Amino acid sequence: MVTLQETHVMQQILPSGSAKTATLPSGLRLPYVEHGDPAGLPVVFLHGITDSWRSWEPVLSRLPRSIHAFAPTQRGHGDADHPATGYRFANFAADLAAFMDGLGIERAVVAGHSVGSQVAQRFAMDRPERALGLVLVGSVTTWKGNPVVAEVWESGFATLTDPIDPAFVREFQDSPRLPRARLDVVVQESLKAPARIWREVWQAMMTTDYSAELGKIAAPTLIVWGDQDPLCPRAEQDALTAAIRDARLIVYPGGGHNLHWEEPERFADDLLTFVNQLDFRIPTMPSKQG
Repeated sequence: MVTLQETHVMQQILPSGSAKTATLPSGLRLPYVEHGDPAGLPVVFLHGITDSWRSWEPVLSRLPRSIHAFAPTQRGHGDADHPATGYRFANFAADLAAFMDGLGIERAVVAGHSVGSQVAQRFAMDRPERALGLVLVGSVTTWKGNPVVAEVWESGFATLTDPIDPAFVREFQDSPRLPRARLDVVVQESLKAPARIWREVWQAMMTTDYSAELGKIAAPTLIVWGDQDPLCPRAEQDALTAAIRDARLIVYPGGGHNLHWEEPERFADDLLTFVNQLDFRIPTMPSKQG
């Protein structure tokens, strides 16, 4: 049974919302925000490495109430619990299923950024009946063998220790099109993740390859890519589009890896166009909220 606790949320971001904590059957506690009409289309937003639910603030504030949005902080990140193990994509995907179970969400569109996009892929492959659609941002078929990912590991992640230098975090998260105020929030949230989480999740990126299974994804999929993304080359976008049977690619000229921060209004519009093509008549499970 999922139990809920109310905490404060920045009112200027989600004026009608409040942050809650979902406690999964494993005992794992995940903060999340919920926004929109409970009768609306469920969309679950998954952040990238070292981020939190706050990664999606710029997008959530631009969504209509017809979208019933959920943005959890994943294990090891932000104010979520930091268990000693469980940082493979399959672990995060299992957490997502338990999170949805507890909130009575039978099916949802899952939007994932970066590592969150890999979690979304794994979820859709393992539980195809529960993925109404996918939105993949800054995604690939695999990061295994990616020279940029390997270089980032060798140049800093491999030897990262606590306390993490804020200057290192700022350099890692920065991009030319990212507003300074958003960068400040991102750095603040990233510093909440211990160094071991940075290392373990990055190692999962470097060693995981389930590209041969992508044909299992039956959900309609929107792939959103910035053509200046250093981690996700164009060849990977073409391969991802070809591997998923019902996938469409949108390219943001000049965009980097964090499109939902750089162009949140356009991203929200593209997401809405995509979900408006889906079947909104979604059965819901009885809620297990405590």
